[in-house]
Amino acid sequence: MADLKQAALQIFRETLAAIDISLVMRRKLDRRGSLIKVNGAPFDLAAFERIYAVAVGKASLAMARGLTEALSPDFRVEGIVVSPTASTSVPDGFRAIVAGHPVPDKHSLAAGRKILDLLAGADAQTLVFFLLSGGGSALVELPLVRGVTLEDMQGLHRTLVTCGASIGEMNAVRKHLSAVKGGRLAVAAGVATKITLGVTDVPDGQESALASGPTLPDPTTVSDACDVVRRYELLSKLPPSIRAQFEHPESIPETPKEGDPAFDPRRATFELVLGRDDMFHPAHRVSEGAGFVTICDNTTDNWPLQRATDYLLAQLMAFKHASPGRSVAVIADGEVSSPVTGNGIGGRNSAFVLDCVEKIAGQKIAVLSVGTDGIDGSSPAAGAVADGETLARARTLGLDPANYFKRSDAYSFFQTLDGAIETGPTGNNLRDLRILLAE
Repeated sequence: MADLKQAALQIFRETLAAIDISLVMRRKLDRRGSLIKVNGAPFDLAAFERIYAVAVGKASLAMARGLTEALSPDFRVEGIVVSPTASTSVPDGFRAIVAGHPVPDKHSLAAGRKILDLLAGADAQTLVFFLLSGGGSALVELPLVRGVTLEDMQGLHRTLVTCGASIGEMNAVRKHLSAVKGGRLAVAAGVATKITLGVTDVPDGQESALASGPTLPDPTTVSDACDVVRRYELLSKLPPSIRAQFEHPESIPETPKEGDPAFDPRRATFELVLGRDDMFHPAHRVSEGAGFVTICDNTTDNWPLQRATDYLLAQLMAFKHASPGRSVAVIADGEVSSPVTGNGIGGRNSAFVLDCVEKIAGQKIAVLSVGTDGIDGSSPAAGAVADGETLARARTLGLDPANYFKRSDAYSFFQTLDGAIETGPTGNNLRDLRILLAE
């Protein structure tokens, strides 16, 4: 069974290596002279006096490099790149800010101010590129209402990411309390021409959740935000300055909506540079090349974790029974809901694998789940991998999977068993990737 674990790890590594963001950026923009294309529409770079760029997220450095390479040497970009890790290869013309994730820090607020300062200089002769990827919700922040402190915003973020809410639900709350989310950066850029390019870690059709949708009309309302606070019983857990706003929701300013001049399609466009299919395609190709008959399945996106494990394992076994004598694979993506119930170390990916340990015991099955950004919750790992022998090995060492799961301590469990997958930050951020193999 160790071969199955190694096969799963190899499929993951080769899939990640196949996703070259800088290259994709250059190919997508397809510059010919002074013309580029976004969503099939031409933009003449020579028509603008200045070009600004705001790159935010875990893939921000790669996206900024791709933009610079696509436009140089004829066109110079001035911008800000905000990422969770430092780099020695920041593109010329960019100011780099390393900010907090998954909880905003003082540098996140500084980034918010610097971005608004940059956009204040934009006019009708300015082209602004917004380069967005996952993690932007924490990396760039600025309270909308005076009196809300950094500590208050940190408390809000911690409360949201541990309550079990979906990304869309969390963003409904965050957008309504932020000066830089929910379309407000598009408003700040005024009459400038705005091009937003995204590397998405959110479900199809929910692009306004990417980095909390700073340049898109916000489909959520103050009422939606209040519903989230009520549904997950968050009011008593919120910092006093934020609790007071939800106790008097009429005081919360509404976010800009469809029809606002900031989103005029003549001056604002959005295109996904990389999405789910850009991960599924190489994963499927690599898996088939490794000898596994493979299907891709995104049904479980945003499902509760244990329901997702049951469904995907059932899909794996059904596929195996339909393919006698063949090794099979199920490739899945998306996030699962995994509320934090203890004070251990881990995240939804290692928790997903931990929930599978007893379910696959004794079977020729391997399960891997990772964040493509290299980060899984509070752990230093991207995720974990297990096979049908993991439970027996755990019991030999006196480890109880159920106890570790209850304590939200999946990383510690797999670290002891050499099943934690530690890549470090990858500079990418598509969706979570799950690989289930059976022979």
